[in-house]
Amino acid sequence: MADGYHGEIPAGWPGSMWLEGKTIIHMPKGQERPSHMPRGPAKNTGSGFLNPAMAPARTRSVMLLADVLENEWLIKEGKSIRVFDALCSTGVRIRRWRNEVPGELQNRLRITANDIDDFALKWAKVSHYDHPPSVIIEHSVESDRYGKTPDGVFENGILFQQLDARVALSDASYQWIDIDPFGSPVSFLDSAIQSLARTGVLEVTATDTAALTGSSLSSQKRRYGSKGIVDLYAHDDAVRTLLSLIATTAARHDKSMSPILALFDGHHVRVSVILTTSKEKASDMHSNIGWRVRSDDIPYRFKKHPDEKELERSSGPMWIGPLWNHEITQRMTEERAIELCQPSKEDLEKAKSAGLDWDDADLEYATRELRRSVRHISKAADLMSREHLLLNLDYLPKWSGTSGAPKMDILIESLIEKGYCAARAPDLEPVFVTDASFEEVIKTVQELSLNSSK
Repeated sequence: MADGYHGEIPAGWPGSMWLEGKTIIHMPKGQERPSHMPRGPAKNTGSGFLNPAMAPARTRSVMLLADVLENEWLIKEGKSIRVFDALCSTGVRIRRWRNEVPGELQNRLRITANDIDDFALKWAKVSHYDHPPSVIIEHSVESDRYGKTPDGVFENGILFQQLDARVALSDASYQWIDIDPFGSPVSFLDSAIQSLARTGVLEVTATDTAALTGSSLSSQKRRYGSKGIVDLYAHDDAVRTLLSLIATTAARHDKSMSPILALFDGHHVRVSVILTTSKEKASDMHSNIGWRVRSDDIPYRFKKHPDEKELERSSGPMWIGPLWNHEITQRMTEERAIELCQPSKEDLEKAKSAGLDWDDADLEYATRELRRSVRHISKAADLMSREHLLLNLDYLPKWSGTSGAPKMDILIESLIEKGYCAARAPDLEPVFVTDASFEEVIKTVQELSLNSSK
């Protein structure tokens, strides 16, 4: 039990202990010990369960929040940033923000955590109280708002609220909002976009991938106003479909959208975007909305308006513009993830003294997980931030008429030697991006195949 904690202790506390990044977390009883590097959704054991498959997304969120404070691409020099987790559940993300963003930046963060679920919020509060951040937070809750003291509990630099997310969003203006619901984020987007400051970051998670990929066409049409095709481009379509909805929703509120990082990660889509108030730019939003048309001469091409004959082979409407911000994502390296989020020996000893049951193998696996969270991002940053061709290595033999596909590294190196850019994309599938034409890629594959047979 958390000694000195004056709030209500939730049933089942303290459960079992785990370490995500540098942060000690407690899982409610009944949830199995997480497997490292999970690839799909965890079994929902009820209110307050932890989904370990979302750990990479939480790591990237820590990195982006640290990056915005260090490089000041959203706020003026030295200013604080108001951050809101609208559906914080048991508080893992907010606590990682407090524990893993560098200490010298912590007092510039104004964090508000909200959830309507009573059990989850109690679990978040007592977890944060029992394992406070190492940096003393000097600011008070009154400095977070404009002359209004909000309802909630302010503890160790986090304001906890128990409200419907849409009600909470209408109560204040934030510069950074995270929306991570169970299922579709559609019902929260209007409120979140209206609650952002004139320039702000919106991070959105969607786990309704059947709708986003087109596996459930009725849900896709109803929620996203789109039509998908389930093929090798379904994951990329899902990312672009969510971006399209955010962009069109933002435009209705006179805001323009620019992607920072958008990924399909295992079982969910996660996008981070900058929204800026600008009627002129919002009106130009449709220049980046179109369709992906499957073609005979090339796997696909983007078109603003496919003709009637092409519609059957098209998915969309979707975002057809850049998916990432080069300047920001090029800094998302494995080394940076380790620097920010890898527990030190002191962190591990502290966690073990609190009851963590970990050995050297656990630490090794955790390190791999941190690296996997951002693997390939920095190298693909340039291409994913401009026009590119996305190809799956496994389909190259069919397209090129060869007996097998070359190794990914060899193909990328060959394209670079020819003067093109190429990089592996961060996807569970063997996918790469390049600015070479499809014809040039096929020619390179055939040359590599010929050379290997000699």
